[in-house]
Amino acid sequence: MRLFRLIPLYMALALGANAALATDAETLGPLRDGTLKRLILHKEPKPVEPVEFQLEDDGGTATIEDYKGKYVLLNFWATWCAPCRKEMPQIAELQEEFGGDKFEVLTLATGRNSPAGIKKFFEENGIKNLPRHQDTGSAVAREFGVIALPITVILDPEGNEMARLIGDAEWNSDSAKAIISTLVGAES
Repeated sequence: MRLFRLIPLYMALALGANAALATDAETLGPLRDGTLKRLILHKEPKPVEPVEFQLEDDGGTATIEDYKGKYVLLNFWATWCAPCRKEMPQIAELQEEFGGDKFEVLTLATGRNSPAGIKKFFEENGIKNLPRHQDTGSAVAREFGVIALPITVILDPEGNEMARLIGDAEWNSDSAKAIISTLVGAES
């Protein structure tokens, strides 16, 4: 029976080769399964203001505009957030599998998170391939209307919000991988 549940996933992946279809909510919608059913797909991408956040370790700053040209899975999290601890290794798995010229995971520790605490969090969870950037004053979180943690937003290559999930999810699931694979394949 599980095979029948995966048929829409693979059909949508096949359709994903067409860039016009891949970003359409009707195409991505059938890929949502399990905890990814809570992924809200916007009918029209939502523009985002370029608010600065702190880059890890060097004290420099960046904005979402610096990531234009690729799909971005933007994860708002905190060191004290138990669901964040659960999903962060799964998000790292997405970066490992799909990260590159077309896709990147961007993690933003929001609010009061010390650099030492963030580093410890990543070490305890075996995270080696994700950035430890900070949104210390929560300016980016406010721009995105973050009301709880974790919240994960998918940005299109123009830097617009195209999807959002409130709460934790199984980011290493077949469903999550099918969504990212379809998006990345759309840009081929």
